[in-house]
Parts: sequence; C-alpha cells; structure tokens
Amino acid sequence: MSRDFNTPHREHWNPKIHAILKTIDLHTELHLKTENIFHWNQAQILRKYVSDLKTWIHFEENKSL
Repeated sequence: MSRDFNTPHREHWNPKIHAILKTIDLHTELHLKTENIFHWNQAQILRKYVSDLKTWIHFEENKSL
C-alpha cells in the first residue's frame, strides 16, 4: 500500500506519521554511526508511538463503517 493512501481519519495524521518515520530513520542512522544507545531508544519509542497511532486510526475507521 502506498504512503499516499488517505481516508478522512488519516488525512491529518499522514504528514505527521511521515515526519516521525523520517525521525526514526535519523535516530537509526545516528545509532549505527555512533553506537549511542540514546538514538536506539528514541527510535524504539517512536516506533511504538507510530504503531499505537496506526492501531487507533484503524479502530476509528472501523467504527465509521
């Protein structure tokens, strides 16, 4: 599924999720370069946030059906 998939429930969240995914990528890159565990931990926190947010979005979409 492409990242431009949109529904009324996702419309405002898609750009934010995209920005968070880019931030995860940056933290991962910095972790690999520096081996600083801070960046690994922050990426994990953001991964969990995005996962929870997507679960909530799916729940809201299903309520509307």
